[in-house]
This record gives sequence, structure tokens and C-alpha cells, in this order.
Amino acid sequence: MSSAHTTPSAPRSLAEALRARDDASLAALLRSRPDLITPVPTDLTQLATRAGTRASVLRALERLDRFALQTAEALAVAPDPASYGTLLGLMAGDAGAAGVAAALPRALATLREQALVWGDDERLRLVRTARELLAPTPQHPSPTGLGPTVQEATSGMSPGRIQEIVTTAGLTTTHDSVSAVAALTALFTHRGKMAALLADAPEAALEVLSRLVWGPPYGQVTPEPAAHLRWLLDRGLLLPTAPGTVVLPREVALHLREGRAHREPEPLPPAVEPAAVHGPQVVDATAAGQAYTALATVEELLKDWDEGGPAVLRAGGLSVRDLKRTAVALDVSEPVAAFWVELAYAAGLLASDGEADERFAATPGYDEWLEQPAAERWARLAEVWLTATRTPGLVGGRDAKDRTLSALGPGLDRSAASEVRHRVLTLLAGLPHGAAPGTESVLARLRWERPLRGPRTDDDLRSRLARWTLEEAELLGVTGRGALSAHGRALLGMPAAPAAAAPEESSGPGDKLPVHHHHVPPAAEPLPGPERAAAAAAAARLLAPLLPEPLDHVLLQADLTAVAPGPLRRPLADVLGVLADVESKGGATVYRFTPASVRRALDAGRTAADVHAFLAAHSRTPVPQPLAYLVDDVARRHGHLRVGAASAYVRCDDDALLNEILADRRAAALGLRRLAPTVLATRSDPAALLEGLRAMGYAPAAESAEGDVLIARAHSHRTPPRTAPEPVPDGPPAPDATLLGAAIRAIRAGDLAATAPRKPSGDRPAGGELPRTSSAETLATMQAAVLTGESVWIGYVNAEGSASQRVIAPIRVEGGFVTAYDHTADEVRTYPLHRVTGVAELAED
Repeated sequence: MSSAHTTPSAPRSLAEALRARDDASLAALLRSRPDLITPVPTDLTQLATRAGTRASVLRALERLDRFALQTAEALAVAPDPASYGTLLGLMAGDAGAAGVAAALPRALATLREQALVWGDDERLRLVRTARELLAPTPQHPSPTGLGPTVQEATSGMSPGRIQEIVTTAGLTTTHDSVSAVAALTALFTHRGKMAALLADAPEAALEVLSRLVWGPPYGQVTPEPAAHLRWLLDRGLLLPTAPGTVVLPREVALHLREGRAHREPEPLPPAVEPAAVHGPQVVDATAAGQAYTALATVEELLKDWDEGGPAVLRAGGLSVRDLKRTAVALDVSEPVAAFWVELAYAAGLLASDGEADERFAATPGYDEWLEQPAAERWARLAEVWLTATRTPGLVGGRDAKDRTLSALGPGLDRSAASEVRHRVLTLLAGLPHGAAPGTESVLARLRWERPLRGPRTDDDLRSRLARWTLEEAELLGVTGRGALSAHGRALLGMPAAPAAAAPEESSGPGDKLPVHHHHVPPAAEPLPGPERAAAAAAAARLLAPLLPEPLDHVLLQADLTAVAPGPLRRPLADVLGVLADVESKGGATVYRFTPASVRRALDAGRTAADVHAFLAAHSRTPVPQPLAYLVDDVARRHGHLRVGAASAYVRCDDDALLNEILADRRAAALGLRRLAPTVLATRSDPAALLEGLRAMGYAPAAESAEGDVLIARAHSHRTPPRTAPEPVPDGPPAPDATLLGAAIRAIRAGDLAATAPRKPSGDRPAGGELPRTSSAETLATMQAAVLTGESVWIGYVNAEGSASQRVIAPIRVEGGFVTAYDHTADEVRTYPLHRVTGVAELAED
């Protein structure tokens, strides 16, 4: 336990420890805790103070792995300061837990690097805030399960009662409570004496101790405790903390634990074990096939929304009904549909159009994306997925206000999503190419790496993010059969994997799979922008040869269908999509020609001759006679009737055909009447009239006010230019090398100004105050420094009124200005003398 006079000096001592570090060590600290330079501290004292704030310490603790956190927890219950030997004893116990001694230096180095621990191996100190967060209290027991020390537990106990405990425990009474508590502590920390004391304990008393030893250390007793409890209370093995509440002192618990602070120290991370091993070629081919399916699914989604998609909810997002419709259209489950919708949104391919009747639609970026090669289109989707923080798996859940989370709506960002995706894929990359890990194996590893990020259950957010990552990676084609593909590895910026010494196919619990232990870095951060783009380009190059080559032909069948044996080139696919309806998908796509589909092509401006030429040019089989007859029959009747706006009218040169329409009972709902031998009129609008006549089996064509046939081309609705949503960062971004270098120079220079020894000049300023001298003294000291070439310490107030202290080497003094090399800014600057509050000479070393 720290003494009263050392606690206030803890930040100052940490500052001195930071001052002794070299630039590389400071850079490592700022890189691991980027919140410390947001903004850049003025000096090392301010950096140390910021490193000890509750928010910053808690964030640093959350990023520790299980063993480093266990080490910090052990220091929180150790004496302050503690020696390395004491810490090792708490971690390894009397018997020496396996692997602890070898792993402890690494864990301690991590805590030192992150400024959570300072001091040499004989005086290790955990920063005060971390000790407060991890030390036990009645409201928040320690993660170690240890209670307060004897000194802490007896702080409110009467001296007489303490002496009674000492006497009953077999010790000699003392003249004061302090020495009595010290004697009791010495007894409880002596292995031999404690063993002798407990040898006389009743069996029931030992049972009570066994229930409290691993925590929680608090228990309840009645006003008249049983004999075995009274035996423990009389000897201080249980100490009262409140009426009816007792606690097991820390020293007693450590004796019963054989010196260990933790029941199970975990010095090594659990290995990510392969659950199945496949041939690398099989994995890459499977992943490539799924990548092609992913592209086709996104295209199908946005083609379905080409003329304007579902309406935007008033609160934002997609309604449950529209998500169900989308799932049916894509022939997938609703969670999978939410994934594709969110992926397209994150890639900037769809957005809301912002109009009065706001709807979702494709963006102009979608048209640009379609023009890229297939492998590059996939790389764009995969890169966005890897860095996005929007989390489709949350769709359908509830937010903090019990509102339903909808696809494309607010509230789906989770800052940890990107980091978890990177980490999961990095763990997969640590296995041989073709090895697929077990899900539970991955989750166990993640829980070891970030134990404070959530409860240790499968339902915490990081575990769910990891499960979703494995599912989404398979959907997107980053993995194949659960194993990371070669193009997935390249997406992470990693070299090719070592070949797996495994059979071509192996799976199932009965198979004996080889276990490979590759070194996997403890964190997986997203690559910087240029490197991320280069990695995506490398992934596209690896994927391109595995994707099927687009075809320029189909196979026409006599049953009015066309079979596309693979992906079609875009012009062919677009025209065929108008001329025929998709009947089935899979390895081959089947299109069916119908009168309605042929009429759709004619409405779009194609003639019968155009359709015949198109079919003949792109079919590897002769055009079947039934299909040719269908095209000619629809074309012969197409446009024979003309519908325009009167409200609406029908005109036809064949008055017999008009008589036939008037006589048909199905036309009664249209309200047609004859205006002239070749013209019928109705109050219905032209669209309703066109639909009604087509339902009766006719093939009317719409015409303009000038009498020209209107060509009904598909109208592609697009939003105005939209940018993709930005990921929500998980705290400040890690600083790059340039920022780190500049920050360290600024901190060092500020520290030099704040700590440089000064000669007294005038009234000596109090700590932190600016020097104060008269204008004449300031000018004289500056001129003298120019002649001697010495540096001086000044106080300066800038034009905005901000005060600072600086160390400068004056070069020239003239015209009311001093030109000097500013050690704080590391450059030559000119200062108005009237803004200098005072000057003092630096003391000689």
C-alpha cells in the first residue's frame, strides 16, 4: 500500500520516467495510446498527467491481452512499490505456474511501454488510476477475487479488539495497533506459521475459507455466529467490514492460494486450431465462385432498384416489409439481404435520392463501378467491407432506446467492427493455406486478446462481430470453405501462405488434423490508404484468373428458352434482359421468351428485323422456328392499335378491329366510345388503357401528340452524386511517422523550456508562472545573450493572448524585435519585445 507522501508525487515520478525514455520509446507509447497526443502535450509533465487520466487509462487497459491484464491486476493487489520477485510470486505462486516466468517480462514490458507501470525492477509502480480501477473495494471486488489487506480491513477496528485477535492467534500483545497489525500481517504471510495455525482449525471453518478463497471474499454472518465462524473471527482469519459482513484478508487468501493472485494464469494465447483442411486450389476456386456470385447479387439488387427503389422511412432506413421483398427478390434470407444492401451502401453504390418522395436508388458511382473488370469490382466491395464500421448483423435488433434497427438506417455503426474483421482474417492467415479454423477456437483467441472489451460470453459484441465476420467473408468470397483464400490474404497486404502439409480434403471431428503454430501479431490495424489500395489491386490480380470469362453467346432452345452457360458480356446481358425473362439461375442462367417480353423489346424501339439479327448473331445454335414465329407474330400486331391522350384514345385503320374491341365485354371497364370510324376515346389515362388492351390480348403502342410511336426505354433513376459513408473510428487514429516525429520534437522542446534550470532574475516566479522583468532588464538581457551566444528563458504572450514559456538563443535585437532560435519550436523566429513578459538566464550545467 502506498504511503500518503508518495501518492501525490506519482504523476511527477511518471513524468521523470518518461523523461528518461528515448525517442523510440516515446514513439511506441504514443503509437499504442494515440489519445495522448490529441492534442499534442506541451511537455512531458502534461503527457504524464494525461496518461494518468481515468478515460485514457481505462482505454489502455481495454487494449491489454489477458496475461498483461492479469499482470496489472496482480500489481494492483501487491505492495506499492513492488519488486519483480514479488510480482513473479503473485503470478506464478509457490509452485511456479508453467510458462509464467518466461512470459512475465513481455507482459511487464507492455505495461511499461504503455506507461501503465513505471520504475525499475526493485520498485515497480502501477499508475495510481490503474490501481484504483483494478484494486478491490466492497462495491467492486478485484478481478483477482482478493479482498483488502489486514491493514485496510482493520483500519476502523478498536485497538482493544485488535489486541484480542493478536492474542488469540498466538502472538504477543503489543503497545499499539500499528505494531499489532504488522505482527498479524507477518503471521499471515509466513507459510509455516500459517500452516500450523490452520492445522488446528475446525473442518467447517476450513470449508468456509475454501468458499471464499477465490472470491468474492465477502460473506454474511449472523449476530451470533456459529462456533466455526467464531474461531475464524477470533484469530483474524475473517475480519468484519460492516454489521453482518465479513471479509477474507488478502494475506490469508494468498496463503490458501499458495501465493497466486489468479486461479489460472494464462501466459500464452489459446491456439487457433484447424477444424478442417482443404486443398488450396479448392479453397481459392470456391472463394472465386462465391466472389462471382457476390457481384451478380449486388448487380441484381441495384437492377431491381434501377427505376427507384423502396421508400426511405421517416426515421431513415429500409422498412421491414421492403427488406423482406428484397430478400425474396434475391432468393436469400433477410439477414443476408441486409448484408448485401449495407455493403452496396458502404461502397457508395446506392443511397437515398433526397427528393420529396425520398427513395433509395443507385448512385452515379454504380455506373462507373459496372464499367470496371469483375475482379476490380470485387476488390472494391471487399476493401470497403474490411474497413466499414456499419454492422448488418445488428439489423432487426434494438437500440438503447428500444427502437428497431433497420437496414440503411442510423445506429448500425460499431467502431470495433473494422478491427475485429481485420483480426479474425489475420488469425486465419496464421494458418496454412487451406486450413479452416473452428469458430470457438477463434472466439477463445479474441477473448484472450481483449478480455476487458466485453463479458466473457459468446453474446458479447466482439464475439458476435467475429461470428458475423466469418459468415460475411464466406458470402463475399474472401474465404472458401472457411479457409482464407489467396486473394483474401492479399487483401490484408500479406504474402502468399505456406503450403499446408495436409491431404487434399480432410474434415470432421474424427480426422487428425496437423496443428500449425504461426506467429500472429497481437493486433491487426487497417492498412493506410495507399497501402490498402495496393493490397486491393493485388487481390484483384490474384482473383482475375479464377473468375469465369464473360461469354458472347447463348444457346437457343426450341421451348422458347435461351441458356447462358456462364456470365454474359454486359451488352449481351442488357439486351437479353429486355428481350426475355430470367427463369432460373445457377451455373447456367435460363431465359424465357414470352409475348410480353418480346413486346417489351419492341416498345424499347427495336424492330422485328433487329431482334432476328440479334438472336442469330449471339446464338451458337440455329434460331428455333417457334421463337422466330413468336417474334414475327408479336411484331405484326405491335402498334396496329395506337393509344394517345384525349384523356386517352385508340386509333386504328382497321375499323373492324375497333368493332371487335367494342363488342368485347372485357372492354366495358375501359369506357370506350367511338368518335370516328377509326378512333375510340375513353376517360381512362393512356397508361391504364394500354394495360387494359394488353390484358385483352392486343399489342397497342403509345404515340405522342405528333402521332409518332413512343419508345418505352427503361429509365434508370440515379441519385445525385453521393459519397460513401465514412467509418466511425474507434478512438483517435494511430499517428503516422511524420506526426509522431513532430509531436516528440514539440514535447521535448516544451519540456526543455519547462524544466531548464534558471538563474534568479528579479522576483523568482512560482512554479508554472512566466518570468517577470522590466522592459529595460529584458532588453539588456537579450542584448547580452546576443553577444555571449547563450540561451535564455522567456515568457511570451501571443496576439491571441495565449501565454507560453520558451527557451531561445537570441541572434539579433533591433527595432523592438528579437530574432532568435527557438528551442521550443525548433526554428528561427522573431518576437516583438513588448510581448515578452520577462527573461531569465539559464543556470549553467
